[in-house]
Amino acid sequence: MTVNETEPLVLRDNQWLAQHIVRLTLNHPAKRNALSQAMLQGLQDAVEGVAPEDASVIIIRAAGPAFSAGHDLNEILQGTHDEAVAVFEACERAMHAIRQAPQIVVAEVEGWATAAGCQLVATCDVAVASSTARFATPGVRIGYFCVSPGVALSRNVGMKAAAAMLFTGEPQTAAQALAAGLVNQVVPPEELEAASLAMARSIARFSRHVLAHGKQHFYRQLAMGYDDAVRYASRVMVEQRAMPDAREGIAAFLAKRDPVWQP
Repeated sequence: MTVNETEPLVLRDNQWLAQHIVRLTLNHPAKRNALSQAMLQGLQDAVEGVAPEDASVIIIRAAGPAFSAGHDLNEILQGTHDEAVAVFEACERAMHAIRQAPQIVVAEVEGWATAAGCQLVATCDVAVASSTARFATPGVRIGYFCVSPGVALSRNVGMKAAAAMLFTGEPQTAAQALAAGLVNQVVPPEELEAASLAMARSIARFSRHVLAHGKQHFYRQLAMGYDDAVRYASRVMVEQRAMPDAREGIAAFLAKRDPVWQP
């Protein structure tokens, strides 16, 4: 993708808005889409700027050969203590915006997703990767352990897989990331855009209200112990039956017709 470096750090593409899909592109290829404070603020603003009534799926992709090289290390090393705090607070807010968004967020990963870039992939709800993509949390190699990327990583893959990535810094191929559960699908590079759109379409055809409701409760129960999660889920299931789209969906299923979702 050819990119004008004077453009915003995060681009919004409304080409598939009629299908309730918005694409956001990290747009600083000269810096390998490093997650600087400005990039993170741009990402947060872009995610929060997608209205629930406009889209039920957001695709996050990147311009250039890398998805994201992680934080801008010059910004962290050369800044003051307060400036470093501001960078990581911006990262917290951007990742929180993705997790709290009513839309389902799909990562479309080409090239390297390193450190906080890997954290971004892990924070997205689902991920589609090119077979040439690579994933790494290599902070240990430069004496700056990937503590914050490890939070999202360890909630996506098994403990041993996360530990190996964090303690060795060794990169993982797309196939290894798929096997570990970091991504959902791996396709040839030339099929990546089509595959991420297909993933988005397979989600966007459902009720946006149900998707937002389901995402909220999916992540909420993950923070609970098993017994508490079961009790919580039972209460939510009872409450959910009163939702208009739940009643419409069940009625349509029983009548063997297509549901008509609320706008």
